Amino acid sequence: MKSHKPDVVIVGGGIGGLAAALQLARHGIQNVTVLERAEEFGEVGAGLQLAPNASRVLDELGLLDSVARTAFCPSRLVLRDAIGGDEITALRTDDHFTARYGYPYLVAHRVDLHRALLDACTESENITLVAGVTVTHIKQNSTGVQVRCADGTAYDGGVAIGADGINSAVRQQLIGDGVPKGAGYVAYRGTVPVDEVIESTGARELTDMVIWIGPSMHLVQYPVRGGQLCNQVAVFRSDNYGGDAHEWGTPAELEARFEMAAAPVRRSVTLIDTSRRWEMFDREPTAGWVDGRIALLGDAAHPMFQYLAQGACQALEDAQILGRSVGDPQGIEHGLKQYEEQRFARASTVQTRARMFGEVLHTGGSMAAMRDYMLRRRSELDYEPVDWLYLANP
Repeated sequence: MKSHKPDVVIVGGGIGGLAAALQLARHGIQNVTVLERAEEFGEVGAGLQLAPNASRVLDELGLLDSVARTAFCPSRLVLRDAIGGDEITALRTDDHFTARYGYPYLVAHRVDLHRALLDACTESENITLVAGVTVTHIKQNSTGVQVRCADGTAYDGGVAIGADGINSAVRQQLIGDGVPKGAGYVAYRGTVPVDEVIESTGARELTDMVIWIGPSMHLVQYPVRGGQLCNQVAVFRSDNYGGDAHEWGTPAELEARFEMAAAPVRRSVTLIDTSRRWEMFDREPTAGWVDGRIALLGDAAHPMFQYLAQGACQALEDAQILGRSVGDPQGIEHGLKQYEEQRFARASTVQTRARMFGEVLHTGGSMAAMRDYMLRRRSELDYEPVDWLYLANP
């Protein structure tokens, strides 16, 4: 069995894993190894949203400018009625927003963010990237860890970080709570030229991030790649959930669910790539992210529904606090415990509120009418409802 000896081994080379590697190197860790199961480091998906709490971390890493170059800063975050088509409420994300939170609200292509992190890791002399390895088990004792891989290699280090996503193998070793919880919702997503979306919606231009909401479904639209492409995500609850995996949440069901929507929404949905679907999962907030010298990060620790657009943002916050914790004067194990203590309440709140926000978005009937009545009365400059999320200093 061939053995390697890094100081920290990170399992998972996604956004959270790479950000953690950079933060650890930034805080003095000399030898960080990132293990990725795929044959090469990369991201799957389309757009993501980077709220000020994420922009703040990227700035700390020196990556905000490079990400912003290909990102887009929307003028407003808008909720529209997917059935009637009219605007319900909006939040201004212009200079007023940036002045309040110190950082912009960016929407970016997931690949662009991952590439910025990957390039920075590649350039760091303290980070080693290894692709095409499957971690099978992690052993630990009072002085270190051994990360074993299916190909017979092993990495003997001081700490192991599980950043291996929602189906984390490291989580199962630490917590053992089985598969994540599905909610019967699926998403179809992809990017299309922005001109096609402008034509389908009848808008003069696309400068806002728009969420069209309706009973048990919604459609998200926002520009990425500097406004050249539009990311679209169509989400709906399947009436056939619980049956055979190929018989629910199908493209035919997508079409049927949005049949009731306003014409701009229906036309936009026809532009979405339906060759792949994403099932929506989360977990109940669960402590136990840390066991001795092994810790979880990102979706491995706190997977959440996408309704607050905080999955990547919370992984970046995790990485920030992890980096600060490794130099704890009372030792690395104490530092990792402090990391969990600092992050658990915050991430758990985002998890539970994301689920609640999804219920609010997808309600119908009299509850939807009450929701819309209340939201139409608020000002576009009323930031108080999101202060808890964007002003927080992790």
